[in-house]
Amino acid sequence: MSKQVIVITGASSGFGALTARALAKAGHIVYAGMRATKRRNAPAVADAAEFARENNVGLRSVELDVASDASVEAGVARIIADAGRLDVIVHNAGHMSFGPAEAFTPEQFAELFDINVLSQRVNRAALPHLRKQGRGLVVWVSSSSSRGGTPPYLSPYFAAKAAMDSLAVSYAGELTRWGIETSIIVPGAFTKGTNHFAHSGSPADTARAAEYNEGPYKGVPEQALQGLAALEPADADAGAVAAAIVNVVGKPFGTRPFRVHIDPSEDGAEIVNGVADRVRAELFRRIGLEDLLKPAVGN
Repeated sequence: MSKQVIVITGASSGFGALTARALAKAGHIVYAGMRATKRRNAPAVADAAEFARENNVGLRSVELDVASDASVEAGVARIIADAGRLDVIVHNAGHMSFGPAEAFTPEQFAELFDINVLSQRVNRAALPHLRKQGRGLVVWVSSSSSRGGTPPYLSPYFAAKAAMDSLAVSYAGELTRWGIETSIIVPGAFTKGTNHFAHSGSPADTARAAEYNEGPYKGVPEQALQGLAALEPADADAGAVAAAIVNVVGKPFGTRPFRVHIDPSEDGAEIVNGVADRVRAELFRRIGLEDLLKPAVGN
Protein backbone atom coordinates (compact mmCIF):
# COMPACT_ATOMS: atom_id res chain seq x y z
CA MET A 1 0.00 0.00 0.00
CA SER A 2 1.37 3.40 -0.95
CA LYS A 3 1.47 6.16 1.65
CA GLN A 4 -1.11 8.84 0.87
CA VAL A 5 -1.28 12.47 1.99
CA ILE A 6 -4.83 12.95 3.23
CA VAL A 7 -6.93 15.84 4.48
CA ILE A 8 -10.13 15.09 6.38
CA THR A 9 -12.63 17.78 7.33
CA GLY A 10 -14.51 17.90 10.62
CA ALA A 11 -11.89 15.77 12.35
CA SER A 12 -12.16 17.12 15.89
CA SER A 13 -14.57 14.37 16.97
CA GLY A 14 -16.91 11.61 15.78
CA PHE A 15 -16.34 9.85 12.47
CA GLY A 16 -13.71 12.43 11.55
CA ALA A 17 -11.47 11.86 14.57
CA LEU A 18 -11.89 8.08 14.36
CA THR A 19 -11.03 8.09 10.66
CA ALA A 20 -8.02 10.39 11.03
CA ARG A 21 -6.52 8.08 13.63
CA ALA A 22 -7.31 4.91 11.69
CA LEU A 23 -5.79 6.29 8.48
CA ALA A 24 -2.67 7.43 10.34
CA LYS A 25 -2.26 3.99 11.94
CA ALA A 26 -2.57 2.49 8.45
CA GLY A 27 0.59 4.39 7.51
CA HIS A 28 -0.75 7.50 5.78
CA ILE A 29 0.10 11.15 6.43
CA VAL A 30 -3.14 12.60 7.73
CA TYR A 31 -4.10 16.24 8.24
CA ALA A 32 -7.04 16.42 10.64
CA GLY A 33 -8.95 19.54 9.61
CA MET A 34 -10.87 21.36 12.30
CA ARG A 35 -11.93 24.88 13.17
CA ALA A 36 -10.96 26.93 16.22
CA THR A 37 -7.79 24.90 16.80
CA LYS A 38 -6.48 27.47 19.29
CA ARG A 39 -9.78 27.90 21.09
CA ARG A 40 -12.67 25.46 21.37
CA ASN A 41 -10.88 22.59 19.64
CA ALA A 42 -7.49 23.09 21.32
CA PRO A 43 -8.06 19.92 23.42
CA ALA A 44 -8.77 17.95 20.22
CA VAL A 45 -5.50 19.23 18.73
CA ALA A 46 -3.65 18.15 21.86
CA ASP A 47 -5.30 14.71 21.78
CA ALA A 48 -4.32 14.22 18.14
CA ALA A 49 -0.72 15.22 18.87
CA GLU A 50 -0.57 12.81 21.79
CA PHE A 51 -2.00 10.01 19.63
CA ALA A 52 0.63 10.72 16.98
CA ARG A 53 3.45 10.58 19.56
CA GLU A 54 2.21 7.43 21.28
CA ASN A 55 1.69 5.55 18.02
CA ASN A 56 4.54 7.12 16.04
CA VAL A 57 2.22 8.00 13.17
CA GLY A 58 1.78 10.94 10.79
CA LEU A 59 -1.32 12.59 12.27
CA ARG A 60 -1.26 16.39 12.18
CA SER A 61 -3.96 18.95 12.91
CA VAL A 62 -4.66 21.82 10.57
CA GLU A 63 -6.93 24.84 10.99
CA LEU A 64 -9.67 24.31 8.42
CA ASP A 65 -13.12 25.82 8.86
CA VAL A 66 -15.23 24.55 5.95
CA ALA A 67 -17.49 27.61 6.26
CA SER A 68 -14.63 30.04 5.55
CA ASP A 69 -12.94 30.53 2.17
CA ALA A 70 -9.85 32.07 3.78
CA SER A 71 -9.50 29.27 6.33
CA VAL A 72 -9.86 26.53 3.73
CA GLU A 73 -7.41 28.13 1.31
CA ALA A 74 -4.85 28.68 4.06
CA GLY A 75 -5.27 25.14 5.38
CA VAL A 76 -4.78 23.49 1.99
CA ALA A 77 -1.82 25.77 1.24
CA ARG A 78 -0.21 24.72 4.52
CA ILE A 79 -0.63 21.04 3.67
CA ILE A 80 0.95 21.50 0.24
CA ALA A 81 3.83 23.51 1.72
CA ASP A 82 4.36 20.91 4.43
CA ALA A 83 3.88 17.64 2.53
CA GLY A 84 4.55 18.75 -1.04
CA ARG A 85 1.37 17.15 -2.36
CA LEU A 86 -2.19 16.09 -1.56
CA ASP A 87 -3.61 12.74 -2.63
CA VAL A 88 -6.93 12.25 -0.84
CA ILE A 89 -9.74 14.58 0.24
CA VAL A 90 -12.19 13.21 2.83
CA HIS A 91 -15.36 15.31 3.09
CA ASN A 92 -16.62 14.52 6.57
CA ALA A 93 -17.56 17.84 8.22
CA GLY A 94 -21.21 17.99 9.20
CA HIS A 95 -23.59 19.06 11.92
CA MET A 96 -26.79 17.46 13.18
CA SER A 97 -30.02 19.27 14.05
CA PHE A 98 -33.14 18.00 15.77
CA GLY A 99 -36.60 19.53 15.95
CA PRO A 100 -39.73 20.25 13.87
CA ALA A 101 -38.82 21.64 10.44
CA GLU A 102 -41.17 24.62 10.73
CA ALA A 103 -39.42 25.86 13.87
CA PHE A 104 -36.00 26.21 12.19
CA THR A 105 -35.41 29.64 10.68
CA PRO A 106 -34.29 30.00 7.05
CA GLU A 107 -30.96 31.25 8.39
CA GLN A 108 -30.54 28.01 10.34
CA PHE A 109 -31.23 25.95 7.23
CA ALA A 110 -28.68 28.04 5.32
CA GLU A 111 -26.07 27.53 8.05
CA LEU A 112 -26.63 23.75 8.04
CA PHE A 113 -26.28 23.66 4.26
CA ASP A 114 -23.14 25.81 4.48
CA ILE A 115 -21.49 23.28 6.81
CA ASN A 116 -22.88 20.02 5.43
CA VAL A 117 -22.97 20.77 1.70
CA LEU A 118 -20.48 23.47 0.78
CA SER A 119 -17.46 21.21 0.68
CA GLN A 120 -17.25 23.24 -2.52
CA ARG A 121 -14.75 25.49 -0.72
CA VAL A 122 -12.46 22.55 0.01
CA ASN A 123 -12.79 21.22 -3.53
CA ARG A 124 -11.94 24.57 -5.11
CA ALA A 125 -8.83 24.86 -2.95
CA ALA A 126 -7.66 21.24 -3.20
CA LEU A 127 -8.78 19.80 -6.53
CA PRO A 128 -6.37 21.88 -8.66
CA HIS A 129 -3.50 20.04 -6.92
CA LEU A 130 -5.05 16.61 -7.55
CA ARG A 131 -5.83 17.48 -11.17
CA LYS A 132 -2.26 18.67 -11.74
CA GLN A 133 -0.97 15.37 -10.38
CA GLY A 134 -3.38 13.46 -12.64
CA ARG A 135 -4.25 11.15 -9.78
CA GLY A 136 -6.30 11.37 -6.59
CA LEU A 137 -9.26 10.23 -4.53
CA VAL A 138 -12.25 12.13 -3.14
CA VAL A 139 -14.14 10.42 -0.32
CA TRP A 140 -17.53 11.75 0.75
CA VAL A 141 -19.11 10.75 4.08
CA SER A 142 -22.78 10.77 3.17
CA SER A 143 -25.68 9.33 5.20
CA SER A 144 -28.22 6.58 4.79
CA SER A 145 -30.80 9.32 5.43
CA SER A 146 -30.13 10.69 1.95
CA ARG A 147 -32.16 7.81 0.50
CA GLY A 148 -33.12 5.53 3.38
CA GLY A 149 -35.75 5.81 6.06
CA THR A 150 -36.19 9.34 7.34
CA PRO A 151 -37.84 9.65 10.76
CA PRO A 152 -39.34 13.05 11.66
CA TYR A 153 -37.62 16.01 13.30
CA LEU A 154 -34.31 15.70 11.46
CA SER A 155 -35.23 17.55 8.27
CA PRO A 156 -32.45 20.20 8.04
CA TYR A 157 -29.77 17.55 8.49
CA PHE A 158 -31.44 15.06 6.15
CA ALA A 159 -31.96 17.68 3.45
CA ALA A 160 -28.34 18.82 3.70
CA LYS A 161 -26.99 15.27 3.54
CA ALA A 162 -29.16 14.51 0.50
CA ALA A 163 -27.77 17.62 -1.19
CA MET A 164 -24.22 16.61 -0.32
CA ASP A 165 -24.76 13.13 -1.75
CA SER A 166 -26.13 14.63 -4.97
CA LEU A 167 -23.10 16.92 -5.19
CA ALA A 168 -20.77 13.96 -4.70
CA VAL A 169 -22.43 12.05 -7.55
CA SER A 170 -22.20 15.04 -9.88
CA TYR A 171 -18.55 15.67 -9.03
CA ALA A 172 -17.67 12.02 -9.62
CA GLY A 173 -18.36 12.16 -13.36
CA GLU A 174 -16.55 15.48 -13.73
CA LEU A 175 -13.30 14.21 -12.18
CA THR A 176 -12.66 10.80 -13.77
CA ARG A 177 -10.90 12.14 -16.88
CA TRP A 178 -8.52 14.02 -14.56
CA GLY A 179 -7.61 10.67 -13.01
CA ILE A 180 -9.51 11.37 -9.80
CA GLU A 181 -11.54 8.60 -8.22
CA THR A 182 -14.67 9.00 -6.07
CA SER A 183 -15.99 6.86 -3.24
CA ILE A 184 -19.13 7.69 -1.24
CA ILE A 185 -19.28 6.23 2.28
CA VAL A 186 -22.85 5.83 3.56
CA PRO A 187 -23.11 5.40 7.35
CA GLY A 188 -26.40 4.53 8.97
CA ALA A 189 -27.80 6.12 12.12
CA PHE A 190 -25.10 5.46 14.71
CA THR A 191 -26.55 6.76 17.98
CA LYS A 192 -23.45 5.76 19.98
CA GLY A 193 -19.77 6.44 19.42
CA THR A 194 -20.16 9.95 17.99
CA ASN A 195 -21.38 13.31 19.29
CA HIS A 196 -23.87 13.78 16.46
CA PHE A 197 -27.02 13.54 18.54
CA ALA A 198 -25.53 14.89 21.78
CA HIS A 199 -24.37 18.09 20.08
CA SER A 200 -27.27 18.50 17.66
CA GLY A 201 -28.68 21.97 17.03
CA SER A 202 -32.22 22.95 17.99
CA PRO A 203 -34.80 25.28 16.44
CA ALA A 204 -34.31 29.00 17.02
CA ASP A 205 -38.06 29.58 17.04
CA THR A 206 -38.77 28.00 20.41
CA ALA A 207 -42.37 29.21 20.47
CA ARG A 208 -43.11 27.42 17.20
CA ALA A 209 -41.33 24.30 18.45
CA ALA A 210 -43.44 24.36 21.62
CA GLU A 211 -46.61 24.20 19.51
CA TYR A 212 -45.40 20.86 18.17
CA ASN A 213 -44.12 19.59 21.51
CA GLU A 214 -47.43 20.22 23.25
CA GLY A 215 -49.83 19.54 20.35
CA PRO A 216 -50.72 16.38 18.44
CA TYR A 217 -47.01 15.62 17.96
CA LYS A 218 -46.30 15.48 21.68
CA GLY A 219 -43.98 12.56 22.38
CA VAL A 220 -42.80 12.20 18.78
CA PRO A 221 -39.22 13.43 19.47
CA GLU A 222 -38.69 10.84 22.19
CA GLN A 223 -40.28 8.09 20.11
CA ALA A 224 -38.15 8.96 17.08
CA LEU A 225 -34.88 8.88 19.01
CA GLN A 226 -35.79 5.80 21.01
CA GLY A 227 -36.90 4.06 17.84
CA LEU A 228 -33.62 4.81 16.06
CA ALA A 229 -31.65 3.55 19.06
CA ALA A 230 -33.76 0.36 19.20
CA LEU A 231 -33.09 -0.42 15.53
CA GLU A 232 -29.34 -0.20 16.09
CA PRO A 233 -27.74 -3.54 17.04
CA ALA A 234 -26.03 -3.58 20.44
CA ASP A 235 -22.66 -4.27 18.82
CA ALA A 236 -22.88 -1.41 16.29
CA ASP A 237 -19.50 0.31 16.23
CA ALA A 238 -18.94 3.78 14.74
CA GLY A 239 -15.35 2.69 14.19
CA ALA A 240 -16.63 0.54 11.33
CA VAL A 241 -17.06 3.74 9.29
CA ALA A 242 -13.41 4.64 9.83
CA ALA A 243 -12.38 1.09 8.94
CA ALA A 244 -14.37 1.29 5.70
CA ILE A 245 -12.61 4.51 4.71
CA VAL A 246 -9.20 3.00 5.49
CA ASN A 247 -10.11 0.03 3.30
CA VAL A 248 -11.19 2.25 0.40
CA VAL A 249 -8.07 4.42 0.59
CA GLY A 250 -5.87 1.33 0.68
CA LYS A 251 -7.30 -0.25 -2.48
CA PRO A 252 -5.39 0.04 -5.76
CA PHE A 253 -6.30 3.02 -7.92
CA GLY A 254 -9.18 2.24 -10.28
CA THR A 255 -10.64 -0.52 -8.09
CA ARG A 256 -12.31 1.51 -5.36
CA PRO A 257 -16.09 1.07 -4.94
CA PHE A 258 -18.35 3.97 -5.86
CA ARG A 259 -20.37 3.42 -2.66
CA VAL A 260 -19.86 1.61 0.61
CA HIS A 261 -22.76 1.26 3.06
CA ILE A 262 -22.13 0.81 6.79
CA ASP A 263 -25.67 0.60 8.09
CA PRO A 264 -26.23 -1.80 11.02
CA SER A 265 -29.93 -0.79 11.18
CA GLU A 266 -30.46 -1.63 7.47
CA ASP A 267 -32.84 1.26 6.80
CA GLY A 268 -33.09 0.58 3.06
CA ALA A 269 -30.60 3.12 1.70
CA GLU A 270 -28.44 0.43 0.10
CA ILE A 271 -31.38 -0.78 -1.98
CA VAL A 272 -32.45 2.69 -3.15
CA ASN A 273 -28.88 3.82 -3.83
CA GLY A 274 -28.26 0.67 -5.82
CA VAL A 275 -31.15 1.53 -8.14
CA ALA A 276 -30.17 5.21 -8.41
CA ASP A 277 -26.54 4.40 -9.22
CA ARG A 278 -27.57 1.87 -11.88
CA VAL A 279 -29.88 4.46 -13.46
CA ARG A 280 -26.99 6.96 -13.51
CA ALA A 281 -24.65 4.45 -15.14
CA GLU A 282 -27.24 3.54 -17.77
CA LEU A 283 -27.81 7.21 -18.63
CA PHE A 284 -24.07 7.76 -19.09
CA ARG A 285 -23.98 4.80 -21.47
CA ARG A 286 -26.99 6.06 -23.42
CA ILE A 287 -25.46 9.51 -23.96
CA GLY A 288 -22.03 8.19 -24.92
CA LEU A 289 -20.17 9.16 -21.74
CA GLU A 290 -19.64 5.71 -20.25
CA ASP A 291 -15.93 6.45 -19.76
CA LEU A 292 -16.86 8.99 -17.07
CA LEU A 293 -17.93 6.15 -14.79
CA LYS A 294 -14.33 5.09 -14.10
CA PRO A 295 -11.18 7.18 -13.50
CA ALA A 296 -8.64 7.47 -16.30
CA VAL A 297 -5.99 5.00 -15.12
CA GLY A 298 -3.45 6.11 -17.70
CA ASN A 299 -3.09 9.65 -16.35
